[in-house]
Amino acid sequence: MHNLDDIDLKLLEILQKNGKLTTKEIAGQVNLSHTPVYERIRRLEKNGVIKKYIALVDAEKVGKSLTVFCNITLKEHTKEIGNKFVKDITSLHKVTECYNISGDFDFLLKIVVENMKDYQNFVINELGSIKNIGSAHSTFVMGIIKNTYSVPI
Repeated sequence: MHNLDDIDLKLLEILQKNGKLTTKEIAGQVNLSHTPVYERIRRLEKNGVIKKYIALVDAEKVGKSLTVFCNITLKEHTKEIGNKFVKDITSLHKVTECYNISGDFDFLLKIVVENMKDYQNFVINELGSIKNIGSAHSTFVMGIIKNTYSVPI
């Protein structure tokens, strides 16, 4: 862990809630002037603590109403095959998250698509084109109860 003090942690909490705040607005919340807040945020960015700033988009409002979690098992487990799978899966636009996991499966994918027909086409034409997939088990999201990208601080 990087050497983060209480002010750094507070800055991270504030930015996770609203990354569009100005440095001046943030400075008021941590009782510092603009310059040290600016420098601290730049240091957090430079050190990779803050990876990037994004806008969270409502998937349904842009026509992507189906979220699927797909557990993948590979047929073989070699370094080359694993690296090839990772390269292939990261190129698929509809895969929004991919985790290498332990247990009965090798990878967990989060896939966001328009509807069931779109998912069927994705499985057949995109996921199906990746070699060495032994099995794929899909779980369909019926409702989102909690969805956050914040890291607990």
